[in-house]
Amino acid sequence: MFSASAVRRRGGVRRHTAAALISGLIATGSIAGATAAAAEDGVQHQGGAVATLDGLKTFDRAVLRSGGENHEIPAGLFEMTVDGGGRLKTYCIDIHNPTQDQAKYLETPWSQTSLGANESAGKIRWILQHSYPQIDDLAGLAKEAGTGALSEKTAAAGTQVAIWRYSDGADVEAIDPQAEKLADWLQAKAQNVAEPKASLSLEPNAVSGKAGGRLGPITVRTDAGQVTVVPPADAAASGIKITDAAGKPVASAVNGSKLYFDVPSGAADGTATLTAQATTNVPVGRAFAGATKSQTQILAGSSQSTVSANATATWAKAGAIPALSAKKNCVKGGVDITATNKGDAPFSFELMGLKHSIAAGASRTVTIPVAEDQAYDFTIIGPGGLAKNFKGVLDCKTSGNTITAQGAPAAQPSPASAGGVAGSALEGDLAETGGSSSTPMIAGIAIVLVLIGGGAVFFLRTKKPAATEE
Repeated sequence: MFSASAVRRRGGVRRHTAAALISGLIATGSIAGATAAAAEDGVQHQGGAVATLDGLKTFDRAVLRSGGENHEIPAGLFEMTVDGGGRLKTYCIDIHNPTQDQAKYLETPWSQTSLGANESAGKIRWILQHSYPQIDDLAGLAKEAGTGALSEKTAAAGTQVAIWRYSDGADVEAIDPQAEKLADWLQAKAQNVAEPKASLSLEPNAVSGKAGGRLGPITVRTDAGQVTVVPPADAAASGIKITDAAGKPVASAVNGSKLYFDVPSGAADGTATLTAQATTNVPVGRAFAGATKSQTQILAGSSQSTVSANATATWAKAGAIPALSAKKNCVKGGVDITATNKGDAPFSFELMGLKHSIAAGASRTVTIPVAEDQAYDFTIIGPGGLAKNFKGVLDCKTSGNTITAQGAPAAQPSPASAGGVAGSALEGDLAETGGSSSTPMIAGIAIVLVLIGGGAVFFLRTKKPAATEE
């Protein structure tokens, strides 16, 4: 079943039915993926840190000129708690969108955020490397920038303002004179530098083939000194091993290591997932995108933190054996679904009125259109209940819409700050600020897969709006 989840917006009881994304999809041949248990946490993630937003912690005030009006907003550093251990500090790169209280964030490549189309993205990383908190000698920073005395709050505000000018093209100034001087100095000095590599990833993160051999290779990419390799949960019972190219079982790896799933010849058709995990400092400049609709962030500092990545193998005795993976495509405005067929028969399907056939040993990528800011939830179910789930939110753009002014921050500021502001009732890319713990859900479409004989039929139906909630 492919389904686009429903999004509930704060600030009212408005519900919107999303437009149909796919007119129809017919597939022939079986589709196999992760087990139902593995699909439960199907939020797209290419690997790295997963963290929960704790809020805006170190900030001062700024003025944003938008829609012909001046709006006073907070500007500064957010903090996050990393799943498995660790702390992150981030700045906002999405000024017109709010945060969601306790939102889950995923380390994400620039290409899958608004930074991908931003020619000044490298300048933002330069600013991060040359200002607070990477430079914690505030007296030295003030002297070099010629600002006068800086506090942690004004240094954070000035850094955030400079970042917004490049990330959002925002007309924004820090209220504190020293913070504004720092913003001007950082903006003038900034140079384009390269995007940092992921803290940990597995490439590719899906492989397939026939039972009775090694499926792979899967290459480890990391800046950590060593990575722990965790085999599938039922590895001992199923006889599946994680090995190197020579077939030797491995429990650890380093950058560049090649990993394989060793599947016994008698194994029933199925799937398995390995996990790689390490402890490292996440590189400054890595983007963090919300698993739900929440303001995109960029990393300013990291403690030693837990990072992880998964890879899945699918095998069968005969026929088409597709490995399925997905990633956001901000250029095309959708989600790329890639199928690699390591079976001995073609894998054929029809998408958006176009027929595709993936020969044995070949690979093809198709793009499912998704509206900007829309949550999606795609699950492909095959024979035996095997399923592959992909979900997330497409958030590839920033917006210059008018924004409602926010009053002075409370002593304990809401996580929903820095940019998106409370009380907004505007539509579009400017959403309401969340002080709520609600996760956003968009009322949308559902595309249901029904298995018919050896094939599968996708049909479209419109979901009824969910019950009104106060």
